[in-house]
Formats: sequence, C-alpha cells, structure tokens
Amino acid sequence: MKTAIYIDGYNLYYSRLQGTAHKWLDVAALFREILRVQDPAATVKAIKYFTAPIKANYARHGQASEEAQTQYLRALAAREPGLIEIIQGFHIFKPTSLPTHETGLPPSKARRQSVWMIEEKLTDVQLALTIYRDAARGDVDQVVVCSNDSDVEPALQLVRRDAPHVRIGLVMPLAPHAKGQGIVSNKRLTAQAHWVRHHILDVELAASQLPPHVSTKKKPASKPAHW
Repeated sequence: MKTAIYIDGYNLYYSRLQGTAHKWLDVAALFREILRVQDPAATVKAIKYFTAPIKANYARHGQASEEAQTQYLRALAAREPGLIEIIQGFHIFKPTSLPTHETGLPPSKARRQSVWMIEEKLTDVQLALTIYRDAARGDVDQVVVCSNDSDVEPALQLVRRDAPHVRIGLVMPLAPHAKGQGIVSNKRLTAQAHWVRHHILDVELAASQLPPHVSTKKKPASKPAHW
C-alpha cells in the first residue's frame, strides 16, 4: 500500500517534542515503525514535512534556535534524499491589542494590552492542499497525517468524498499522559480517519533519533548542543 506521511512540524514540535530530549527526530524511522505495527502492508513512499523558518528575534534561544532548526531540516533532507520533502511557509509579525488575563475575571475589551501577533502563514493550507492533491491524483493508496489541528479537517473530508479508495490514518503528536492534562485527540479529525494512533511513546521517539552528525553535500548537519 503506497503511503505518504504529512507532518505538521509546528504541531509535532510544540505538542510532543518540546521539553523532551528527542527533538533530533528521524521521522522516517519513527513512521516506518508506527506503520509496521499499525498497517504492515504499508510502504512509505513519501514524507512531507511542513514548517516555517524560525526567527531569532522571537525564539526562546535566539540565534541558537534559528540555527538548530536549520541544522535539523538539513539533516532530514539529507538523511534519505528523495523520500523527505521540506515544504516551508513563513511568519508575519503585526502589532495588535488583546484582552489581558486577570484571575477570576472574564475577558473584557476594557482591559487590553498591545502585543506583537506572530502568525504562521501558508503552512496549514499547503498541508491540506497537498494531502488532497496527492489523493485525488491517485499518487497514494493511503495518507497518514501527523497533526491535531482541525484546519486539516476539510481536506480529509474531501479525500473521503473524492478519493474514497484512499485510506486515511492519523498519528496524533501527543504524549500518553496528555489526556490527564486535558489535551485529547481532535474529534473532528478522528471522525474522518480509518485508523488513529492517539499518542507517540517516549520509547518510540528515543529509538528514532538521527545520528549526531548527518552527512550532507556540504558540511555535516549536527545535532544542536541545547537539544
């Protein structure tokens, strides 16, 4: 079964990898193992990783964060050439005014604070359109989506309608303990899927790490020190 994997990089990082020692993730190894258990007939033909470049001036570690992402994307692209495709959007910054949070009080327009709004652009729409295009053109027998974002729902609905022969799998970028924190799989997405993995285990992440240095056509891509 020809299978393509579609990864929402932002969602995967902030919902599952942030705060762990597993950020240097070999996504090909991880999803091959998940599919080996979930659907042994599946063969991974493409992995499409959607993200947007980090900007040092708002990142937690500044320039180090920007360089870390660059190294990681270089490593992914070089690890298995032709398998993994990096598809990038961009961020925009604009000033806006939002209600301030005060314990015990509801939001109010009377209490507002000026802030910079940071928005990731194109990533979600590119993810959705690519899923639909690949399914509608008959390029794949199965699409497997790693996201818990309801923005993907319309694309999955259209795949179910226009390409009913294509199976839909979901791998939620959640930890097993997420449910105890009130974080659960998006029901709007799971309603469209033929099968769902509701979390990714720590042991799976630990077993699916890139080598510290990945050879590229230029200098090696190296695991960031703070990762």
